[in-house]
Amino acid sequence: MSRIRAAVLGSPIEHSLSPVLHRAAYRELGLADWSYDRFDLGEAALADFMAGLGPEWAGLSLTMPLKRAVIPLLDEISDTAASVEAVNTVVLTADGRRLGDNTDIPGIIAALHERGVDKVDSAAILGAGATASSALAALGRICTGEVTAYVRSRARADEMLRWGERLGVDVRTADWADASRALTAPLVIATTPAGAADRLAADVPDAPGTLFDVLYDPWPTALAAAWSARGGRLLGGLDLLVHQAVLQVEQMTGRTPGPLAAMRAAGEAALRARH
Repeated sequence: MSRIRAAVLGSPIEHSLSPVLHRAAYRELGLADWSYDRFDLGEAALADFMAGLGPEWAGLSLTMPLKRAVIPLLDEISDTAASVEAVNTVVLTADGRRLGDNTDIPGIIAALHERGVDKVDSAAILGAGATASSALAALGRICTGEVTAYVRSRARADEMLRWGERLGVDVRTADWADASRALTAPLVIATTPAGAADRLAADVPDAPGTLFDVLYDPWPTALAAAWSARGGRLLGGLDLLVHQAVLQVEQMTGRTPGPLAAMRAAGEAALRARH
C-alpha cells in the first residue's frame, strides 16, 4: 500500500500535539494509508526540506519559527495568511503546487462559535506576539467595537497598532501594568507565555465574560482556573488546536472529519499522559 504523508515542522517540536490530532482524524476517516510525523526544523533547513518532498507528500503544518519563513517557498498564499503574514498550513497539490493558508484565524472563530460566542461589542488581548496578530484578525470578524491590547513595551504597542490598521480593526493599546482592567471585557484572549498572566488570577471579577487562553500545557493556567471558578465561559489552547487541525485535515485530505470529539479526546489523553 502506498503511503500518503503529512507532517508538522518547527522548532522545538517534540511536544506538538499535531500528530496526535491528525492521526485521530485519519482513524476517524478510515485513512489507513495516511501518516503524519514531526520534524524539528529551523529556518535555515526549511528550503532544503521542502525541495526534497516527493509526490507522496500531501501537506505540512507549520509552527514557529517557520510561519513566515515558508512564504517565499510557496506558489500562492490565501488572503487570510497574507493578512497576518503567517502560514501554518501548506497543501501540496498533485500538479506540484504549494499552497499556503492560515487556519489559526478561522480556528479561533470556530472555537468561539462552538461555545456560543458569535459577536462581541468589545474585546481585550493580553500580549502582542505572533498569536496576538491572529487573535486580532479573528476579532476583526466578530468584534463590532474596540479591541484593547495590553502590552509590555512601546515597540509592542506600535506593532499592535500597525496590525490593527492593516486588518481594519479599531485597536488601542494599554500598559501591561494595567492588564487587570482587561478582565472586565466581554471577551479576553490571552496570548502570553506560560506564567506571564498568573498574577491576574486574583483580579478576575465576579461573573466574568469569556476567556480564551491559548495555552494548553500547563492547563488550566492560574488565570483560567480562577475564571472558571467565578463562572466565566472558558476556552483553552486545545480548543484552538483542534479547530485549526480540523481545517488542515480538510485541506490536505479533501475530507471533513465528523464530530470533533475524537480529536479532542486524543489531545486530552496525550496531555494527561505527560503529567
